Amino acid sequence: MATTPSEFDVAFIGAGHNGLTCAAYLAQAGLRVALFERRNVAGGAAVTEEFHPGFRNSTASYTVSLLHPQVIRDLRLAQHGLKVLERPLLNYVVEGPGRGFAIGPTSTDTRRRLAARSPRDAERYGAYHAQLDAAVALLKDLLLETPPTDLSRFPDLWSALRVGRRFRALPIETQRAVHEIFTRSAGDLLDGWFEDEGLKAAYGFDAVVGNYASPYTPGSAYVLLHHAFGEVNGKPGIWGHAVGGMGAITQAMAREAQAHGAHIELEAPVERIRMEGQRARGLRLADGREVRATRVIANVNPRFLYLNLLEPEHVPAPILERMRRYRAGSATFRMNVALSELPAFDASGPGGSDLHRSGILIAPTLGYLDRAHLDARRDGMSTEPVIEMLIPSTVDDSLAPPGAHVASLFCQHFAPQLPGRSWHEARVEATQRILDTVDRHAPNFRRSVLAVSALSPLDLEERFGLPSGDIFHGALGLDQLWAARPLLGHGDYRSGIPGLYLCGSGAHPGGGVTGIPGRNCAREVLRDHHRKRF
Repeated sequence: MATTPSEFDVAFIGAGHNGLTCAAYLAQAGLRVALFERRNVAGGAAVTEEFHPGFRNSTASYTVSLLHPQVIRDLRLAQHGLKVLERPLLNYVVEGPGRGFAIGPTSTDTRRRLAARSPRDAERYGAYHAQLDAAVALLKDLLLETPPTDLSRFPDLWSALRVGRRFRALPIETQRAVHEIFTRSAGDLLDGWFEDEGLKAAYGFDAVVGNYASPYTPGSAYVLLHHAFGEVNGKPGIWGHAVGGMGAITQAMAREAQAHGAHIELEAPVERIRMEGQRARGLRLADGREVRATRVIANVNPRFLYLNLLEPEHVPAPILERMRRYRAGSATFRMNVALSELPAFDASGPGGSDLHRSGILIAPTLGYLDRAHLDARRDGMSTEPVIEMLIPSTVDDSLAPPGAHVASLFCQHFAPQLPGRSWHEARVEATQRILDTVDRHAPNFRRSVLAVSALSPLDLEERFGLPSGDIFHGALGLDQLWAARPLLGHGDYRSGIPGLYLCGSGAHPGGGVTGIPGRNCAREVLRDHHRKRF
């Protein structure tokens, strides 16, 4: 399909996983769709790339659970080659050389191990998960619904009332538990339930992953809940490895979109949204070409959309002001490491153990997580960083040469803006701190390192368009959730500018490789298309 003027029903800015999802749904419905991606590979932050000769890995996003099963089915991702392998353990909390606490793969397994450490916690474990599951059940259906934006309209009013009725139908104790999760810190919540430090650290990590916060920051319990929505191969609460890396997900999405006629153009950065009067009517590319389209869908973060891709006169002043104050910045430092051997966290041999095929967490207590955050607030980076390590080559030998391995390191906290210097200057120092931290827990680690690829918060912004390195395209706080994501009045994937939509993680329900914002946005675009509404 040629990229000529007036060619497309929908033109996309960016081809990240939500853009590909949205484009595939629209192409399935018969719309003429084109995606324009500034990088040389489609997939946004969910891509697999070679970072050292013979070593490939997921470059930014790195693990699977939140990808919605309906998106997997609707886009035929399995038929397009996607295969996800479950972790044999969910997490292994490293408590010292040769010591740690394993979580999963089932609650029975965790409870059995916990009973040897804290019989009291083992007794309470089931009740904690029952309350968490009740909150997940309440909110899970909302993920696939468009939030209300105008309560003067009956459909939006009815949508809001239905949410309230679902909540009121819960037993009062469950209502209290849900209210706690939305308003309290994860640390306070977990301290009230458990005494075992390793268990609390494992759950506390989920509350700060991608979140520049302490586990004792009010509202952090919701981020913990956000990470509890997932499943792998029909099993709730499980995490997994995509064979071929996270790029296998987005390449499968791209194949489905292209099978229905979607055009994907790489190395085609968008400079501006074309306006005709007050309506979006296409794109102007950096190379000077103009693309006409009936509708434009932005798979970029909201701040960049409103402040960089539109002229100020086309954005209502209140929206401009709100977007300047939009909260973003996750203090994430992302590394891929090529290894000559597996790190010796335990006494397993060269073939490794279930530990090496799990999420390995270096953050043994909530206090450790809290100190890492305080360090970053004070000095810009943690003295002892929080690290989750995955070694996907233990289950997928296509990623590294025989006998060698690749490790993904997701590290926190590293402030989005450093005091007095740039991240380009400080990247090496942060890398050394992370390597030293791992080496203290696995003494063979440093000598096994063959190559390192390191991405600071600034690198994540420059390479993937993540605002201040924010993996969620914006903080997951009560002020930026549901109908208020990205801001009240525009939580329905419509930007407030006729003909312009938002389909990325800055829209409901937020970040993670879910495909849900893309799916929901496609539904709203099709509604407008059939009603001939702009």
